Amino acid sequence: MNKELYLGVDVGSVSTNLVLMEKSGDILEKLYLKTSGHPVETLKNGLSRFKAMLGNKTEILAAGATGSGRQLAGLLIGADVVKNEITAHAVAALSVEPEVRTILEIGGQDSKIIFVRNGVVYDFAMNTVCAAGTGSFLDRQASRLDIPIEEFGGYALRAKNPVRIAGRCAVFAESDMIHKQQTGHCNEDIIAGLCLALVRNYLNNLAKGKEIPGPVVFQGGVAANVGIVAAFEKILGSSIVIPRHYDVMGAYGAAILAKEHIGETGKKTCFHGFDCVNDNFSVKSLECKDCPNRCEVVKISVGGELKACMGDRCGKWNCLPKDMSMNA
Repeated sequence: MNKELYLGVDVGSVSTNLVLMEKSGDILEKLYLKTSGHPVETLKNGLSRFKAMLGNKTEILAAGATGSGRQLAGLLIGADVVKNEITAHAVAALSVEPEVRTILEIGGQDSKIIFVRNGVVYDFAMNTVCAAGTGSFLDRQASRLDIPIEEFGGYALRAKNPVRIAGRCAVFAESDMIHKQQTGHCNEDIIAGLCLALVRNYLNNLAKGKEIPGPVVFQGGVAANVGIVAAFEKILGSSIVIPRHYDVMGAYGAAILAKEHIGETGKKTCFHGFDCVNDNFSVKSLECKDCPNRCEVVKISVGGELKACMGDRCGKWNCLPKDMSMNA
């Protein structure tokens, strides 16, 4: 008998995450892959690896997609549900900690904070501009200090006198770190100061003086950094919850949403199957010149057949017939 599972994918600018969830809600398999600027190829790689792990003894009951590349991913896999990151992360956090009130999420290129009341999101904020509050900034500083990122947080925990780092801007923070090195401060104190600066920057930019009620759940790749976790707990004055699958919570939420959708509608899944990795999937863009908006329209085709258009503000391209020429 085939194992019945739910698939969730989260395609972001830095990582592409996939999970296979059992009917019980437990994660059977997960993948955390570097997107490396090639979301389609990375997603296909992930699906191929899942197929190699499970063979033909699996039936996908439903599939969901989220992340900045969710529309693209949804078309590729035949997702039953395509949801934004806020919804997916909130649903995943609630499954781990039903009483959660605040969700902290820090990824490679962006960060977000989500406020929950009675199991419903009532406020959120996202930062997609400043690099000083993201994982990529920590990666860059770890590389500059010649310290493996896996050990970065450990240095912070060994600090005796954390220095004050100007964390409002990635450029200023790096300059301040160099200055602190030149004045003789040890790496442990500098790294601890950097972790505290990143947390202050995150809270100042996203929370903007709002109360951070608990329980607090911290997810995203940066949740693996014990230095950042310690900095959050020090500044907030309370402990925070780190989910077991903190690194793939977006994909986990997408799988949960897909399961709920299929359960509510009773429809059969639209999932194209793991063999969709063999489809000739191509993406082409053009600038629409019909109005001053000059929208960049993304046209997606499978096997030479146009399947969808995205990116226009007026909806004109979304309404075009599917057999429209890709040269239009």
